[in-house]
Amino acid sequence: MRTLLSILIANALAFSGGAYSADQEQQKLADLKQQLAELSQEIDDINSRVDQNERHTALDRIQLTGDFRTKAHSLHYQNVTWNPAIKVDFNDFGQKAMSGAFGMPNDANSPLGKMLSANPELASAFQNGMLQGVMPYVLAPKSVQDIDNDIFYTTRLRLNLKAKVWDNVGFSARLSMYKNWGDSTGTQVFDSWRSFTMDGSSSGNTSGDWLRVERAYFDWKNIGGTNTYLSIGRRPSTYGPPSHYRENEKRGGTPSGHLVNFNFDGATLGYNLGEITGIDGQVVRFCYGQGFESQWGNGEMFGDIVTKDTHLGGFNIDAINDGNHFLQFTLFGAKDINDGFKGTMAFPTQLAGIFAPTMYQDMQKFDNFNFQTRVQPSGVIGDMYLGGVGYAYESDEDMKLFASFGWTRAEGNGNAGMFGGMLSDAVFEAQVNADGSEIIMMPDAADSADTKDGYGVYVGIQIPAPYGKLGLEYNYGSKYWTPFTQAQDDPIGSKLATRGHVAEAYYLFDINPRMFIKLAGIYYDYEYTGSGTPVGAPQKIDDVIEGTAYSMLPVVDTAFDINASLTVNF
Repeated sequence: MRTLLSILIANALAFSGGAYSADQEQQKLADLKQQLAELSQEIDDINSRVDQNERHTALDRIQLTGDFRTKAHSLHYQNVTWNPAIKVDFNDFGQKAMSGAFGMPNDANSPLGKMLSANPELASAFQNGMLQGVMPYVLAPKSVQDIDNDIFYTTRLRLNLKAKVWDNVGFSARLSMYKNWGDSTGTQVFDSWRSFTMDGSSSGNTSGDWLRVERAYFDWKNIGGTNTYLSIGRRPSTYGPPSHYRENEKRGGTPSGHLVNFNFDGATLGYNLGEITGIDGQVVRFCYGQGFESQWGNGEMFGDIVTKDTHLGGFNIDAINDGNHFLQFTLFGAKDINDGFKGTMAFPTQLAGIFAPTMYQDMQKFDNFNFQTRVQPSGVIGDMYLGGVGYAYESDEDMKLFASFGWTRAEGNGNAGMFGGMLSDAVFEAQVNADGSEIIMMPDAADSADTKDGYGVYVGIQIPAPYGKLGLEYNYGSKYWTPFTQAQDDPIGSKLATRGHVAEAYYLFDINPRMFIKLAGIYYDYEYTGSGTPVGAPQKIDDVIEGTAYSMLPVVDTAFDINASLTVNF
């Protein structure tokens, strides 16, 4: 615009040159130059305002914020014990053996002869009639060791997206990258339930240098002019209260972080009661979601699907949320839980030696190779219910206190897969494989279908301290405590899922309002096996170490994590 105006003025000057005397022309030229300078300044101001408005309009459509955290851990495990065995119905085994279903025991080429020659102790017990009832069938010698991972680095990047769709409609999302240094394979060797990456825990398990959609949903508020709102999508169900205090961030999720830190897809229908009752922040919500899709992608066209969709539903109520006091109630259930989830893992060589001897012969030639496999559950094992109440107090002086109590109930149906049923072990029966050359053990049923209740407590305090804050936390989980907190990104395992005691202390150094350093230590004292999973009967850790109880996967007695992190919010 400025160039066009300059050309027009220059032409006007040239055209008017012959109509005025030299003095008049000089004065006119000076006046026009002054007008040109003033117009140029005005055009600059207009362009600046237009650019700012265009840029502001574009940014208003999607607001982008985020945080970046780098963290160094020193991880130490004591009395890591592997004592694998399965429970076998030897009455059934004896009947089949005596009937000749497995061949003759003195025939070295029969399935029974091969099994007895490979297991001399089993052969002796079988010949002496000592194999009766349901008994442990030991799969490998017990091993006990301490393990130290002196330095373990991780990087986490989270990008928050927000957009205003309409006056009462908004969109929110969070993309997350979480990786340990030097590894972007996305798959871990299956040595614990923590190492099994699945849909619900993908945001809290180191997976690689790519962004995952941790949450993506819309909020439709004040529907029809009422206090009702609807939200659908991948839910904000991680880092809920009071677990957000140790993260040094505002409330990150809707449900109690003591009961739920788990990604899932679903919907929330809520009502803001506070505008009616006069109690600040009072909201009642009904939440629904799906935690597992049983058919699509599981080879359904072969027609042999035995699992079911897992559906979640329940209520989450903020009874008080006035800035100082927070009181929350949670109650929900999960129907048709399967004995696992879809996911990927690297198959451990140790389990190949037990369950896949033919393949193990080849794997020994490449002892640093583990094949990656997609796994899925084998059947429905029952239903679960969770409930809890949490209270937090935040003083005007920035002191925070909280206490949370949680309850879980597991209702098994008697079914079991290889790793067990609902908080119960599988009972295996002997069968001949498809070509009749080998005896294999297959899970037949769970050893218990009883209802099992668990409970957990979680308390903590955070107080102002020089240059930042000091925090102390403690949590305990009982034998059957089974919350849905597998997406918590503690490397040793979700501390809030622990069946046993956990103590944590941390110091937060505020570098500036958008940057802080955290020094922390977490100590785990496990009492029972299976923390974080509803599959398998919890065994006392001391009994596994002594050799009187068994576990298919290694178990940890005590562990501690000393860590330091630097977090930047942008």
